[in-house]
Amino acid sequence: MIANNIFRAIGDFFTNVLFTPFESIQTMDNWWIQNMVSWVFLSLTLVASIYWIGELEKHKKTDNN
Repeated sequence: MIANNIFRAIGDFFTNVLFTPFESIQTMDNWWIQNMVSWVFLSLTLVASIYWIGELEKHKKTDNN
């Protein structure tokens, strides 16, 4: 019973607190603002991937094996 309450509390927190900004974005009429979150995540992923590939190349150059 306690574990069930914990999972219900986590679900309520995500539904009622963390997803509230996304619900307000859904009601907007502007397509550009609605997709801004996706673009931010996409650009962060791109930057992190470029950084990671650069680190792999540096490691490959210094590896003697």
